[in-house]
Amino acid sequence: MEQYEPDRLSPAQEAAVRRSFRTGRAALTRRSLLRASAGGALAVGGLGALSACGIPAAGNTQGGVSAEDHSKEEKTVSFSNWTEYMDVDDSGRKHPTLDAFTRRTGIKVKYTEDINDNTEFFGKIKPQLAAGQDTGRDIIVLTDWLAARLIRLGWVQKLDPSNLPNAFTNLSAQFRNPDWDPGRAYSYPWQGISTVIAYNKKALDGVEVRTLSDLLDNAKLKGRVGLLTEMRDTVGMTLLDMDKDPAKFSADDYDAAIARLQKAVDKGQVRRFTGNDYTADLAKGDFAACLAWAGDVVQLKADNPDIEFLIPDSGYMTSSDNLLVPNKARHKTNAERLIDYYFEPRPAAELAAYINFVCPVDGVKDDLAKIDEDAANNPLILPDKAMQAKSRAFRSLSSEEETAFEEKFAKLTGA
Repeated sequence: MEQYEPDRLSPAQEAAVRRSFRTGRAALTRRSLLRASAGGALAVGGLGALSACGIPAAGNTQGGVSAEDHSKEEKTVSFSNWTEYMDVDDSGRKHPTLDAFTRRTGIKVKYTEDINDNTEFFGKIKPQLAAGQDTGRDIIVLTDWLAARLIRLGWVQKLDPSNLPNAFTNLSAQFRNPDWDPGRAYSYPWQGISTVIAYNKKALDGVEVRTLSDLLDNAKLKGRVGLLTEMRDTVGMTLLDMDKDPAKFSADDYDAAIARLQKAVDKGQVRRFTGNDYTADLAKGDFAACLAWAGDVVQLKADNPDIEFLIPDSGYMTSSDNLLVPNKARHKTNAERLIDYYFEPRPAAELAAYINFVCPVDGVKDDLAKIDEDAANNPLILPDKAMQAKSRAFRSLSSEEETAFEEKFAKLTGA
């Protein structure tokens, strides 16, 4: 089991966190997509403060600890999620899919939108988890890197497959085997997050764009290209363009990707690195093309007919926000039943129609078409098999790699 390190972040990692809070994933709302994903982010105001509070290291606690399961006698489940990450009725007060679950099962859902970013939420729950105490939550939703961290620390429970028949059967292939949770023993994806190339047809003015190399090398796009401040997205897409697998790359591969990007920066090809504020640049045409997050593109295309996207033949980056059951949760079985419910096609379709993220559930197209035909035919919400096959994930990093890689990326971006 991984030890709980109270070390402070390097300056580069702290800069990455600040970028994420200011303009990146942590700054975004539901329809703007992503989450704070700087791998060392949880240490800011979190890891360093833990040892000072006298809380024992994770290595001194047992991992995967369950409390006595009170699911049978207590028909309730406590679900903590990101803000605006659930379907809502016209009144704005009710969640139709949650209400339908309660009607069917008799299990009342205490639904709380108390996750604004990974780091802040980690600060709320770390004292109880590290001390082996109940967090008061049966389900939490965390982005890949933090989900991986909690699994390694032994702070979440292994799921019971017998309570998850729909989840096991209907989980999309592209989400089945993340390297941090092979076979989804501890987690299931809530929604997927994709990084693609977006472009403004009017601003391109006939210039052909098919690959990231076109963005980095075509002199006609000089000063009109945008890249993302999220290291995993920009470097991951560059590795793919260089025919390297982001799930298996070496340190030398990473350095080669940074050098490739640095060359484009040095010759003025890249206008700037941005967080979610690239949407304004793309809509105005200041960016002819850029790396973009799929949820933004869904919105931008709806508002501007000149906005389009492409999936390079080399592939695209995908991550996810994930459902986990923390240690000592009182209602594990009820939590698993709720997780499994969202892998039924109808509830999954209702959720996808409202939030427009990448749906991680197979077999929802017909149900989604009855609600929103455009969404059902949108590959940014329901990727077809060919698009799924191009999906790639950034591999897990050690703490040493995280520090070294973020320092190099910070130098590249000027952060």
